Amino acid sequence: MTEPQQHTVEKIGGTSMSRVNELRDSLFIAGRKGGSLYGRIFVVSAFGGITNLLLEHKKSGEAGVYAAFANSDSDHRWHDALDRVADAMSQAHGQVLEHPADIERAEAFVKDRLLGARNCLIDLQRLCSYGHFRLSEHMLQTRELLSGLGEAHSAFVTVLMLQRAGVNARFVDLSGWRDEGNVTLSQRIEGALKDVDPLTEMPIVTGYAQCAEGLMREFDRGYSEVTFSRLAALTGAKEAIIHKEFHLSSADPNLVGVSAVRKLGRTNYDVADQLSNLGMEAIHPKAAKTLRQSGVPLRVTNAFEPEDSGTLIDDQPALESAVEIVTGLDLFALEVFEQDMVGVKGYDATIIDILTRHNVRIVSKVSNANTITHYVDTSLKVLRRVEKDLVEKYPSAAVTSRGISMVAAVGRNLDGLAVLSRGLNALAGKGLEAIGATQGPRQVDVQFIVERDVLKPAIKALHAELVEDQKADLSQAA
Repeated sequence: MTEPQQHTVEKIGGTSMSRVNELRDSLFIAGRKGGSLYGRIFVVSAFGGITNLLLEHKKSGEAGVYAAFANSDSDHRWHDALDRVADAMSQAHGQVLEHPADIERAEAFVKDRLLGARNCLIDLQRLCSYGHFRLSEHMLQTRELLSGLGEAHSAFVTVLMLQRAGVNARFVDLSGWRDEGNVTLSQRIEGALKDVDPLTEMPIVTGYAQCAEGLMREFDRGYSEVTFSRLAALTGAKEAIIHKEFHLSSADPNLVGVSAVRKLGRTNYDVADQLSNLGMEAIHPKAAKTLRQSGVPLRVTNAFEPEDSGTLIDDQPALESAVEIVTGLDLFALEVFEQDMVGVKGYDATIIDILTRHNVRIVSKVSNANTITHYVDTSLKVLRRVEKDLVEKYPSAAVTSRGISMVAAVGRNLDGLAVLSRGLNALAGKGLEAIGATQGPRQVDVQFIVERDVLKPAIKALHAELVEDQKADLSQAA
């Protein structure tokens, strides 16, 4: 381990990893020579699309190896899915590596890992053909096993690429492949880095880490950021850096225009948490908590613009009031109306219990004397199950749901900006209607509820009023 404050811990996401050969000279080396190359630990995700093939497609839900195996009785659909992973991995490292010897080593690595995984799943399937064993009891471990394959492959390939370029890169495998023992995440990281010196070598670390806590159980596919943040905290990094394929900006540039958006430049963990709640994660909230508590600042950069310092996220308040970002997402409004709710306790606790049981994410809620409305992020299929349970619990209540969108204006300090009234006026000025709007006393976000078909124009209208015209409004007020 290095002494505190001498190195950075940096993470590269899957989309950027698919172009890691472009990052060799611009990010990993970037004109550095000798000792200046080092002092950086890189945590890598799997190449883009690989985890979708190993588990299931993150957006479409199309079955990968895990989903095919979980739904398999005696057929070999999951074998075909694993073959597709092998082909995709070969294609991915074939686009990154140039030297035939490196490609050969990468092919051998893929063959060894996937053959081991295949044999493990065959044995598990055979074992669970006996009545004493249930496949369902082993699916979490199966998901963990498969997840680690993607990051191990990308880390190994990145090391080959860097070593070929003269960098003293080192493969640090946290995936627990053929390891004995059931260690904690901290023990896994500390054990793997015990003999590593980041000041003289460049560790390339797998984003997935096998540990007793079971990262997939709580974080599912957000595990790489949890590994990244814990590693930064344990090693006393002077800064944690996430390299994305875009800057953190005041809105989606594809929506409001490249010339209209502003790079955030600096914000704090309060804003990062709000963005996570809105489905626009700068970093997983549990990972942010680890960094915040350990005093490690976070920087988010555009991997393909290395000369730009990106956006610094720390725990400092804003010096001036400002709307920093406008974003939105599609949700469902789940409404429970019960005339007898007035003055009776327990309704909200029961609703939350049912939502939790169905693993429904609550983004926000509003209530009055006899109505509680939760704005939730889930599928229509799961929502129908929730409604059924609520009706059974409260047969005299009216339980309804509808698709809506939420647009939020977020900033470290919105005090004195009249965001709520200005936002409503901006929407009305564009002929748009807000179904509802809420602002909490903490002054970090204002939420506007609109119909789904006006989400994009609502974001544009609010961004124009609250961000693009912000400086002019402040100067006039002064």
